Order: sequence, then structure tokens, then C-alpha cells
Amino acid sequence: MTIEEKIAALVLPITRELGLDLLRVRSGRVVQVIVDRKGGVDADLLAAVSRGLSLQLDVEDLIHGEYRLEVASPGLDWKLTTAADFERYQGAQISVRFKDFGELEGENVGITADGFVLKDHQGELHQIGFDEPERVIRTVNFKKSKDPRPKRKNKS
Repeated sequence: MTIEEKIAALVLPITRELGLDLLRVRSGRVVQVIVDRKGGVDADLLAAVSRGLSLQLDVEDLIHGEYRLEVASPGLDWKLTTAADFERYQGAQISVRFKDFGELEGENVGITADGFVLKDHQGELHQIGFDEPERVIRTVNFKKSKDPRPKRKNKS
């Protein structure tokens, strides 16, 4: 069992209890744990995972010497590759770059048996197999985003 697998075994009960998905564990002088869930993760949840895992790592003494624990959620540039990724980010804006031709952007409508469905900005649906894209990441559609704050009136 690798050190990453041992760390994952320690953190999985914590993430499950908090309703989080464990996406990645990397080890070295920086132990990096990436977690997420549908709807996102706030700082309190990240801190809870960090505290719990820190205690476990101290008890188990898996990492000899000094290390830094980093618990984070994935950024927009996190590559979506699995059915669980597409399910977690259903409704999100995504950018799909294909191996053989350009890019498509739109809304991740959901998963199919062997891929996912993207609704482009014109409303057209595209069924895409998991093995077709070179890269899929979340993106922001600034045209669709609206500022929920009320507009101020200029006083002249």
C-alpha cells in the first residue's frame, strides 16, 4: 500500500461523515488532499477535514519529518474525467476541448451510460463520450451570470 493509499484510508471516514468526495491525495513535504461535493465546499468543511486528518497523521506517524498539510477544493481548472465528476458538476458551465477539433462550451446537462450531455449557448444538445474530449473543465459564462446586488442610482 502506497503512502497516498494509507492517507486516503485515514481521510475517507472523515470525508464520508462530512458528505464530501475525496478526489486526490498527494504526499511529500506537502500532503495535499482535494475534496469536493455537489454545491461546493466551504472553509469550515475544509478546516474540519484538515483538523481530523492532522490528528490521524500524528497518531499513525506515516510521514517522517516535517510536512505541511493542505486540504483544498478543486479549482475551475480541475479536469472532469469520471461520471462522478460530471454528476457532481451537473448544471455547471463547462468547456470541452476535443482531441481532433476545437472546443464547445455550455451547460453540463448530465451523464449518460458512456458520457455526458452538453447544452451549448444556442440551446443545442451534444452527447459526448467520456473518451472523446482531450480536456473538460468548469468555466464561467459571464454573459449568463448576473450580479445579484441592486444597482445604485447616480445622484446628481
